[in-house]
Amino acid sequence: MKLGQSQSLQNRYAADIGDYVKLALLRHLAVGRQLGIAWYLYPDEGHNGDGKHIKYLSDPERWRDLDPFLFDALQAVANEGRSVAALQASGAISAAAAFSIPIVEGTLSKGRSLARAAWFAQNLEALATCDLVFADPDNGIIDDSEHRRKQPSFGKQMPLSEVLSLAAGRPAVIYHHNTRFKGGHHKEVDHWLAQLGPKALAIRANAYSCRTFFIVNPDQSLADRAAEFCARWSNHNVWLHGAT
Repeated sequence: MKLGQSQSLQNRYAADIGDYVKLALLRHLAVGRQLGIAWYLYPDEGHNGDGKHIKYLSDPERWRDLDPFLFDALQAVANEGRSVAALQASGAISAAAAFSIPIVEGTLSKGRSLARAAWFAQNLEALATCDLVFADPDNGIIDDSEHRRKQPSFGKQMPLSEVLSLAAGRPAVIYHHNTRFKGGHHKEVDHWLAQLGPKALAIRANAYSCRTFFIVNPDQSLADRAAEFCARWSNHNVWLHGAT
């Protein structure tokens, strides 16, 4: 199965540097596994400059060797018109299952939490047979406070309870966009690692903007492949958090 089938994923992000790092990581980690993808689809927002980072495609000597097939696929997407449809057709990544129903927006605050719970239950059902899952919320992980669930921005976030539920009994990779956390990004990553289990790992990727991929419940094989990925990308602002 190629990616998701919805057009509600933010098209402006297609083929940007975040996609390159994210998809390259998944392609490396998912070898020999049944990958499931929870896209956390959210409507396009054209009012800011997010998703503009495609300059890396103009520098193939620096970036292409990291994953030649993926680089070429994303370059074609950028040239043909950046959209989720083009990304789906590129064959950039395959998954055994993908949940692509958009997160419901526009509901009253008192109903937003219930709608989200029903949406997430469908998510779990769709990915039940996968032995590795990836979640791609626009903004990443947040705490479980109830007031969060009543805010319109909740659609772009993944509460800790959903992370732990999705990862129950299997490894999970969770995208997180680093924030203005008090104490800085290093403390922010440590904060979430402390709540994700003793074996949790974090891959930092700071090309153009600061993002972290948390790996929950990794087995030794997955941990080894994560270290391999970081070694390969070490000259491109990618590293394993806490590694010496």
